[in-house]
Amino acid sequence: MALSRSARAGVLATAAASFLLIAAAPAPTPGAPGIGDPYFPELGNGGFDALHYDLDLAYAPGTGRLDGRTTLTARATQNLSSFDLDLQQLEITRIQVNGRNARFSRDGAEVTVTPRGPLARNRRFTVRVTYGGVPQPLTGPIVFGSKYGWMKTPDGVFVACEPNAASTWFPSSDHPSDKATYDIRIKAPKGLTAVSNGRLVSTRDRGGSTYTHWRESEPMATYLATATIGKFDVRTGRTPGGIPIYVAVDPVLKNSNKVDVYAVTAEATDYWSKIFGPYPFEETGAIVDDMPEAGFSLEVQSKPAYSAVRNETTIVHELAHQWFGDSVSVAEWKDIWLNEGFATYAQWLWAEHRGTRSAHDAFLADYDSYPADSHFWQTKVADPQRDTMFADAVYDRGAMTLQVLRERIGDKAFFRLLPAWTRLHRHGNADTADFIRLAERISGQQLGDLFDTWLFTTGKPAL
Repeated sequence: MALSRSARAGVLATAAASFLLIAAAPAPTPGAPGIGDPYFPELGNGGFDALHYDLDLAYAPGTGRLDGRTTLTARATQNLSSFDLDLQQLEITRIQVNGRNARFSRDGAEVTVTPRGPLARNRRFTVRVTYGGVPQPLTGPIVFGSKYGWMKTPDGVFVACEPNAASTWFPSSDHPSDKATYDIRIKAPKGLTAVSNGRLVSTRDRGGSTYTHWRESEPMATYLATATIGKFDVRTGRTPGGIPIYVAVDPVLKNSNKVDVYAVTAEATDYWSKIFGPYPFEETGAIVDDMPEAGFSLEVQSKPAYSAVRNETTIVHELAHQWFGDSVSVAEWKDIWLNEGFATYAQWLWAEHRGTRSAHDAFLADYDSYPADSHFWQTKVADPQRDTMFADAVYDRGAMTLQVLRERIGDKAFFRLLPAWTRLHRHGNADTADFIRLAERISGQQLGDLFDTWLFTTGKPAL
């Protein structure tokens, strides 16, 4: 094809303009090693947005060894010369970026990856990490002094990672503000069941192993991911409202559970769907494992994980988290009352639903149980500090705040507020200020005094 003189001039002008644009683009710089959460400054990573995790895991319960290959698809949010991932303890053997080997270095749980060439802002890229070792649970004061994370059981592993233990078993941007979708493939010895998030895509036996593929199609915070493995009795079906349900119960606990986990899960999922808005995920369910060392349960996305089921209220609490914590996740960990206060209040709503006690009476009983000089009232609920982020006050005073709010604005506004909150921030992140603004908008009232008294001030409020 021949070009006229004017056309050639146009081509030269376009090329010159493109050169100037490239020259004016910011030079590539390293992504931040963390998002700057005050409680966990190095968790999460700057410079990119995680979009999808593809986890290939092989676990040997006998030795406790995990071999993994994680492929993360992400979008660069700046021109990147390097970026960080979070991975604790495990040994990395290879990292590839866009299919090419990349250099990497480690400083504790921070892995700095340097690709062969810079990554352009707004462009997608993939990073594949091959790694292995024996994952260890975390300990400390945060989770009631309990171990948490990847916890070995007699027949497999119980995986419950809030708040900072997902990076003990897969490399990630380990903060709830950086959600992604997941494909989780698990190889385990034949005879064991591997349970994870979302819907079961496939399961097959080959040789002495079982290969299971789970897919979570909705955005999920890293701490809500699981790969729990063991001997389970599995029951599947649909709730009366039509939501698929998958419940796995350790046969060791089959006769000791006084609660019908399947029935309560089905009933509560449907009831909360009426109160809180449509169920936010593809499937509901439960993982009930014999794990007395944990001593807690966790709102694993789509299938809460229970170290044992002690009562019905535990189930309704963890299922309420599917809306408050899983779908609507905290922007920073100091906002944890938005998870725990709401799920605790859901227990009061459940008792009201059952006709056993009103939420008002539950509030008074809780309020009266703590004298004014109790240390309980010294926790600032809206900023409880890292090591006490799961203090009783975050749960109970958080729930009290919601009952005081309900009585201030009335039932009509309050029960409009809850589904409006879950709809507005569905599959996203929010903070306390967002909730206050929405409560004021829906109620038409100024509520700063209420929230200041109950969330931001220590001491026992007067009624």
